[in-house]
Amino acid sequence: MYNVLVCDDEKDIVAALKIYLTAEGYQVYEAFNGKEALEVLSKEEIHLVLMDIMMPVMDGITAMVKLREKSNVPVIMLTAKSEDTDKVLGLNIGADDYVTKPFNPVEVQARVKSQLRRYMQLGGGTVSKESELFSVGGIELDDRTKEVTLDGEKVSLTPTEYDILKLLMENIGKVYSPSQIYGAVWNDSPFGTENTVAVHIRHLREKLEYNPAEPRYIKSVWGRGYKLEK
Repeated sequence: MYNVLVCDDEKDIVAALKIYLTAEGYQVYEAFNGKEALEVLSKEEIHLVLMDIMMPVMDGITAMVKLREKSNVPVIMLTAKSEDTDKVLGLNIGADDYVTKPFNPVEVQARVKSQLRRYMQLGGGTVSKESELFSVGGIELDDRTKEVTLDGEKVSLTPTEYDILKLLMENIGKVYSPSQIYGAVWNDSPFGTENTVAVHIRHLREKLEYNPAEPRYIKSVWGRGYKLEK
């Protein structure tokens, strides 16, 4: 059973999400502001967080910054349509995905399943017995241990970043459009935007490139997408 924390100051939204997620077999914890969410995270083993952005006491952005200091647990933001700037900010500071209100319960369930799958594969659950080692220049990815190193030094990636890198390393030289990356990594239809993928690509470059402004490995192909180059 996976533990999901739902944090939103609108109690009706928390109650509705609890109904949908409980029906899927998840244990649901509740919080109504960022401070309460951090308190739950300090006491319970949480596998995924659904977090609203605009909340009293402590907003979702501040809570995510504090959360990312200690954990790579997947975070899906709950945002209003008018909060495009906040969506980008949330992704920039470590959110894995977002759902726009009013949300479709089926979409929420699909995104939760996708994020949990990747998180558990990356270290929260069992790993593949078959060793798969990918190497490009100074970057190495061991899919058995779910570890990535750069010139022998371990690099900490979120589950989303890991899966994007693995996709590109498995297909060196192949160009993937943002929608193809989203569909392959999130393992569902491309709900997200090109900007969502672009933010994660930028995070990967910041962690793996000596000069992110002039990347050696993760290349942009104008008008088409991204590829990993030797």
